[in-house]
Amino acid sequence: MARDRIKDSLRKLPGVDRMLEVSAGKKFIDEHGKPAATSALRRAIDIVRRRIMDEDDLFLYADSATIEVAIFNMAASCLHPRLAPLINATGVVIHTNLGRAPLAAEAIEAMNSVTPAYSNLEYDIEKGERGSRQSLVDELIVELIGSEAAMVVNNNAGAVFLALIALARDREVIVSRGELVEIGGSFRVPDVMAASGAIMVEVGTTNKTRADDYAAAVGDKTAALLKVHRSNFYIRGFTQEAKVEQLAATASEKNLHLIVDLGSGCLVDTAKWGLPHEPTPQETLGQGAHIVSFSGDKLLGGPQAGIIAGRRDVIETLKKHPVHRALRVDKGTLAALEATLRLYIAGRAEESVPVLKMISLDSAELKRRARSLAKSLGKKLEKAGAAGFRLQVVECTGKVGGGALADADLPSWAVAVDHPDIKPEEIFDAMLHESTPVVGRIQDDLLLLDVRTLWNVDTQSLCKTVASAIKSLIEKHSAT
Repeated sequence: MARDRIKDSLRKLPGVDRMLEVSAGKKFIDEHGKPAATSALRRAIDIVRRRIMDEDDLFLYADSATIEVAIFNMAASCLHPRLAPLINATGVVIHTNLGRAPLAAEAIEAMNSVTPAYSNLEYDIEKGERGSRQSLVDELIVELIGSEAAMVVNNNAGAVFLALIALARDREVIVSRGELVEIGGSFRVPDVMAASGAIMVEVGTTNKTRADDYAAAVGDKTAALLKVHRSNFYIRGFTQEAKVEQLAATASEKNLHLIVDLGSGCLVDTAKWGLPHEPTPQETLGQGAHIVSFSGDKLLGGPQAGIIAGRRDVIETLKKHPVHRALRVDKGTLAALEATLRLYIAGRAEESVPVLKMISLDSAELKRRARSLAKSLGKKLEKAGAAGFRLQVVECTGKVGGGALADADLPSWAVAVDHPDIKPEEIFDAMLHESTPVVGRIQDDLLLLDVRTLWNVDTQSLCKTVASAIKSLIEKHSAT
C-alpha cells in the first residue's frame, strides 16, 4: 500500500522544463536568470523526491499544485544567501553556533562606512605614505588595558598560535594538565601547540597544579610558561592552580616568557551582575604576564578577532613573524573593533554593547518582557486558529555562552509553548523553517522562548513568525 502511494506521489513531480514554462517559472527566470533558476528547481525537485521516498506525509498526500508550490519555494530558498539572520530565543547570550556576539550599532555603522569604499587601511594620511593597519586599533587597546603594546589577529586561537610559533618553536612550553582545554569544533590546545612547533611539557594533574610543578619542569630547552584560563569548563572540589603572580616570578627567575590565554576576554567586572568574577586582561598583565591573548567577539562584544597585549618587545617579535601576515584581519573587522573599543573608552559599553546589555538585564525587566510577549503571541495564535496550543510565562536559566563563565547561570524568564498532541521538537523544527528562523530551546518537555536574548527583536514580527510556524504544524497534522 505504501509503495503504491509513493509511486502515485512520484508521478506528480513536474519536470524542470515544464516548470520553467509556466508563469511562475518565467518570473523565476526574470528574477534569477535561467541557469540559476534551472539549477535551483532541479535541486528542489530532487529534495521533494527524496522526501516522498522517505514517506514524508507533507508530500506523500499532497496534490500536484501543492507540490509545485513547494518546489518553487524550495528553489527560491536555494538561491537565498546561505548566511542569514535568525532570532536567538535560546537564552545563550554568546552563542557560538549563532554567530557569537551581535555588534553594537556603532560598530555596524563603522563597517558600513568603511567597507563600500577605499580607506586608509594601510595608508598614513598625515605622511602621505604607506602605513600599518595595526596602528588603527593598537593605541586604543593600550589605552584601555594599560599595556605597553598590542596587536590584533583573526581570532584567539590564531593569537595563541602566533605567540607559540614566534616565541617557542622547537622549544618547550610548560602547561598544566588541567588547562589543556578543547574549544569549539574539537579544536584543542595541544593541537595548536603541536602545529606551532612548540614542544608541550605537561605538569601537575587534572585537578591540582602548583607553581612548583612549573619550576621543576624548566630545562635548557624551555622557552615559555603557558597559562590557559578554563573559560569553557570548570573543576570543583579538591583543586589548586598556580597564580599568575607565582608563574611570573618563575618566568623572571628562569628568563622565560609567560603567556596567558584568557579566552573570552572581558574588560569589565562581571561580579557587578551577580556573576563570578572573570579575570580581565588589565588584571592579568598587572599580575606579571608578559603577554595576554583574548577574543574580540565574546565578552568584549565586538567582531571576531584575537587580541594580544603586553610587553612591547614581545609584541614586536610577534608582529615581525611571517605567520602574522597570514592571520591579519580585514578593514571591516578593524572598523567594528575600533568602534567597539571607543565605546569602552567613552564609558558607554554597558549601555551600547549588546552582550553586556543582555547579561545585565534584571529579573523584573525580563519577567515584564516575557509577559508582554506571551500576551502578543496569544493574540496571534488565536487569529491563526491555533487551538490547543498553550502559553505560559516561566522562570528559566540561560547561559553567558561562548566559552565564558561556564559555571555561571543566568536566571531568566521565557514564554513556554506546548500542545498536548504535538511534541516540542516539532514546534522547534517548524520555527526553524520560517523565512526568519527562530531558535528556541526545549526544556522540561516545553519549547521555550527565552526573552533575555530577544534584545533587538520586534515583538510583532516574532509573534507573526511563531504563529506562522504553528499554523504550518496545524496544517501538517490536519493532513494526516
